[in-house]
Amino acid sequence: MRSADATTGRVLILGAGGHGRVVLDILLSGGTATVVGFLDNNPSIQNRRVDGLPVLGTIADLPAVVAEHEVTGVVIAIGDNGTRRGLSRQIQQAGIPLVNAIHPSASLAFNASLGRGVVVAAGVVVCANCQIGDAVILNTGCIVDHQTMIGEGSHICPGVRVAGRVKVESGVFVGIGATIVPHVTLGCESIVGAGSVVLEDVPELATVVGVPAKSVRLCNASEDDAAMLV
Repeated sequence: MRSADATTGRVLILGAGGHGRVVLDILLSGGTATVVGFLDNNPSIQNRRVDGLPVLGTIADLPAVVAEHEVTGVVIAIGDNGTRRGLSRQIQQAGIPLVNAIHPSASLAFNASLGRGVVVAAGVVVCANCQIGDAVILNTGCIVDHQTMIGEGSHICPGVRVAGRVKVESGVFVGIGATIVPHVTLGCESIVGAGSVVLEDVPELATVVGVPAKSVRLCNASEDDAAMLV
């Protein structure tokens, strides 16, 4: 059972960076949604246009912009897992419609379950009986195999292969091209480095890299820093 897809109506994108441009392409590829513009907290792009669409204000302006532009759905296009998850909760609590952006080339099993605010990029495959939580990013060309659960606010990067019956807890970041074998659990807010092969459970808050993936300690590292490691 899927939540609302952003296939029709007037849609607003939160975040006008690189991921925002990807979300815009997803929505335009669907061909039926009208994207009214972006909101972004970057002062250098206020009152400017990004890929032809206006930046209508900051995130704090959301309620006013929704009312003024008769927005029927909002998509969060912010890469940071914690920020995206927090915004998702705030928006839903405020009663503002949070919808999904699903590229038409994605393949989703009929019995896959999607939460709200999910972004599914081009070439993604989601197999039978998967559960995808709120505010998840399934990025370009990733594969999520049968009976896998992806927790709220997680990001599965381009080219990742997640095998069957994997449990990805809330806020997990899986770097580009990583492989997760069956029956593994990735603990809450853990990070898997780019190209890593995960053969065993990953504890919460841990960062693992390599083939096979092993835990490392990264001082003041971001998700993007960890994703660069192999």
